[in-house]
Amino acid sequence: QLQLVESGGGLVQPGGSLRLSCAASGFNLDYYAIGWFRQAPGKEREGVSCISSSGGRKHYADSATGRFTISRDNAKNTVYLQMNSLKPEDTAVYYCAAAMSWCHLHDMDYWGKGTLVTVSS
Repeated sequence: QLQLVESGGGLVQPGGSLRLSCAASGFNLDYYAIGWFRQAPGKEREGVSCISSSGGRKHYADSATGRFTISRDNAKNTVYLQMNSLKPEDTAVYYCAAAMSWCHLHDMDYWGKGTLVTVSS
């Protein structure tokens, strides 16, 4: 069964950090660009960051630039999102998704079920 599984979410205080992981099973992530997306309550899902299959190309949304870092370890079939200086507005369910080409919200091939990140004091 092909699936992506996110982990690492939780409750963190403003200014804190979390590292999300996206692990694949049933297929090899080496050939896929991986994106992180998020959906806050009452809002549409939005892109956060994307990394190419080789890891050589990365993109960040303006809201993530300078605070979040995407990386991948193809040997572990896992992609990470390091999130620092978290703000309450980062509260959302975070999803990872895979695409053969690049990350486009409505054109991803596989999606995980998400992990909840809550930033609150």
